Amino acid sequence: KVPKCRQNQGQGSYVQCCLSLSTYLWVGSCGDPSPVMEVPTDSPFTEEQTRLYFRDIVLGMEYLHYQKIVHRDIKPSNLLLGDDSHVKIADFGVSNQFEGNDALLSSTAGTPAFMAPETLSDIRQSFSGKVGSQNCPFIDEYILVLHNKIRTKCVEFPESPEISEELRTLIQRMLDKNPDTRITIPEIKLDPWVTQDGCDPLPLEEEHCTMVEVTEEEVQNSVKFVPSLSAVILVKAMLRKRSFSNPFECPRSREERSMSAPGNLLM
Repeated sequence: KVPKCRQNQGQGSYVQCCLSLSTYLWVGSCGDPSPVMEVPTDSPFTEEQTRLYFRDIVLGMEYLHYQKIVHRDIKPSNLLLGDDSHVKIADFGVSNQFEGNDALLSSTAGTPAFMAPETLSDIRQSFSGKVGSQNCPFIDEYILVLHNKIRTKCVEFPESPEISEELRTLIQRMLDKNPDTRITIPEIKLDPWVTQDGCDPLPLEEEHCTMVEVTEEEVQNSVKFVPSLSAVILVKAMLRKRSFSNPFECPRSREERSMSAPGNLLM
């Protein structure tokens, strides 16, 4: 389903899968895109450019959640800038499909520097896959120190570049340590900074989201060439678990592989 969801034809290609899901699967390509921004950077976007890119990301995430897919690893390197100047959400390697209204997860995945505070808690046994912190402003050389900052440290804004009070408020609401009071995607879509006080509204969910239906014929035609029996076993295990990460990969190696974040992170 994820490969078919890679493009919302009616709304300017918000979502496109661009990276391989495993050693054996390749679900599409957007030419030769590059990350929308390298982090950290000495050349931040203007606030207006940031607003335009951010709107693409919000609509892309809403579209994914409508298809009952949770990405689990939203970060700058997985946000690619297409030829049409729209941001594409890429790399569904740790994504999950869920049932019902929300994805209640009991395990963590993704990049340490971009995890939500509740995923690092020893108390919470499960957490929402849809209501995660939208970014992480904390950097540290050591992962344990970094995680402690994510859990406990308040957001500090640098003196430069200056940002509007509306954007500052939105960032604080997105980085709320409490997932129960953190701003949600529907609320973000109505935020004064995002919509320019209602002068530039985003489309309603029903206006840009259509459920993707996968037919049996599409399933049968999805694989044209199977290089080995191990590839078949891998794909079947992934479908059974409704997860696009390698089910036979040990947790330790997956954790080491996912530590692509600002700076060199050490234990």
